[in-house]
Amino acid sequence: MRIAGVELRDARPVAGGDICTAYRAVLDDGTAVFAKSHRSPPHGFFTAEAAGLAALRDGDGPPVPEVLAVGSDGLVLSWVEPGPPTADAARAFGVALARMHAAAPSCFGAPADGYIGSLPLPNASYDDWPTFYVENRIKPYLDGLSSPQRRLLAAVCERIDELAGPPEPPARIHGDLWSGNLLWGADGQVWLVDAAAAHGGHRETDLAMLQWFGAPYVDQILAAYDGESPLAPGWRDRVALHQLHPMLVHATLFGGAYGDRAAAAARSLLG
Repeated sequence: MRIAGVELRDARPVAGGDICTAYRAVLDDGTAVFAKSHRSPPHGFFTAEAAGLAALRDGDGPPVPEVLAVGSDGLVLSWVEPGPPTADAARAFGVALARMHAAAPSCFGAPADGYIGSLPLPNASYDDWPTFYVENRIKPYLDGLSSPQRRLLAAVCERIDELAGPPEPPARIHGDLWSGNLLWGADGQVWLVDAAAAHGGHRETDLAMLQWFGAPYVDQILAAYDGESPLAPGWRDRVALHQLHPMLVHATLFGGAYGDRAAAAARSLLG
């Protein structure tokens, strides 16, 4: 098997998400690697993920796999042996995540667009987060909503400055930090994977995503994060605002109840 120009031996399928086919394989020298491919990937799909991993790599932040090769057909990464989630690893991850967020980029956005799941992710740069969020994370993802639901989201956009809370500087965030994109390693660390949505954003976005699908030991992660880098007052009240984007993405992809959930979240924010 050949992916991204690399000859892979003894490839066996492993869990790697619903979009790509993933494998554990070895190189000619016996080095274990993780590889994934797509029969018909969107343009720049794997390049965006490689760029996201590079953007998140920071000495004080959570570890990310090394990109060994990237091509239009797939991606080859260093292999991370999985292990069980633990409370100690969760607390260490919370601290490391806070430190990664503190490595602030110059603006909200990224040098290039990314992907959220299989959907393109606009990353046009803005100096303030409310405008960035409305233009890049809400407006492009309204197709899965009914007209009444759209009106609720429009009302959120109109009040975004009020709802966003105290201004924060840009943070280096993963952007799609649901529990499936945390790799609990046998080395006792929590690794970040699937980083095609990485950008300069609001740090509360990553924390809201961790809570949406319930990461293991999420309370310990949040407590350790807040101890390392205290969160602004009222951050729990803004979780629904930051979860609007993934809800809208799911509504675009799958329709149904996700549009209802986005509308309910908007309604709760509007009071």
